[in-house]
Amino acid sequence: MIDIRKLKELVRLMVENELSELDIKDQQETVTIKRGGSGPVINHQPVIYHGASGASAAAAAVRSAAVEADDDGDGAPSPAAAPTAAAAAAASEAGLIAITSPMVGTFYSAPNPDSPPFAAIGATVGPDTTVCMIEAMKVFNEIKAEHAGTIERILVKSGQAVEYGQKLYLIKPSA
Repeated sequence: MIDIRKLKELVRLMVENELSELDIKDQQETVTIKRGGSGPVINHQPVIYHGASGASAAAAAVRSAAVEADDDGDGAPSPAAAPTAAAAAAASEAGLIAITSPMVGTFYSAPNPDSPPFAAIGATVGPDTTVCMIEAMKVFNEIKAEHAGTIERILVKSGQAVEYGQKLYLIKPSA
C-alpha cells in the first residue's frame, strides 16, 4: 500500500517543478502519476501553400502566355491567347495519369533524408508500388501508385505541404 504522505509529497514536487508525468519504481512499489495540463489550449490552423504545381502551374502558364500574347500593348491579352496557352498546358499532360494526394499533409519522397526516393523520373511502378509518404498529424501514410507505368514528372518537392487531390506525379501508363 502506498503511503498517502509520500503520494502528496510527489504531487507537490510535480506542481513545483511543472511536471506533467512522474514514474517512480523501486523494489516494492511502482508509482505513475500524471496530471492534466493547466496551460492554455493552443489550436493551430493548417497552413495551405499554393505552390506552382499541378493545376496551379497550368493556370500560371495560361496567365503568363496570355500576358505575352498582348497584341496591342494595352496590358490585355488577345482573346485567342488564353485558349492556346491552356491547350499547350493540357497537351503536355496528354496521355499521362496523375497520382494525386488522398489527404492534406506533408509530402516526403523518401522514408528518411538519407534514403533514396521511393520513385524517380524514369522508374517503372506498379499499382502496389509505394511512390511517397504523406505525413498528417504525426502519422506517415504510404501512397501507392495505383496504376502501372513509368514516372514522367514529379510535381512536388520533398517536405512540401500538399492538399487533397493535388497532383504529385504524372506517369505514362504501360501498354
